[in-house]
Formats: sequence, C-alpha cells, structure tokens
Amino acid sequence: MKERGLIQVYTGDGKGKSTAAIGQAVRAAGHGFKVGFVSFFKDPET
Repeated sequence: MKERGLIQVYTGDGKGKSTAAIGQAVRAAGHGFKVGFVSFFKDPET
C-alpha cells in the first residue's frame, strides 16, 4: 500500500501562523510521523 504525504501551507497577515505550524509538526512527530519544516521570512525592508 502506498503511503501518502501531506503538505500544509500557512499564509496571510497577522499572528499565529508559525505557532500553528510548529504545533502541528510537533504533534505529528509525537504520533510517529516523519516531519519536515520549511519557513520563508519576508525581508523587513520591503
């Protein structure tokens, strides 16, 4: 049986996106899933 992956994208203005993403990653890892985390930060001068 093939395993399926899942990609979650958190976008938008305001607070809580990083916290939500890290929380989901920690929760999934705690359940034995493989977790990867990529984060892109906006240049503060733009």
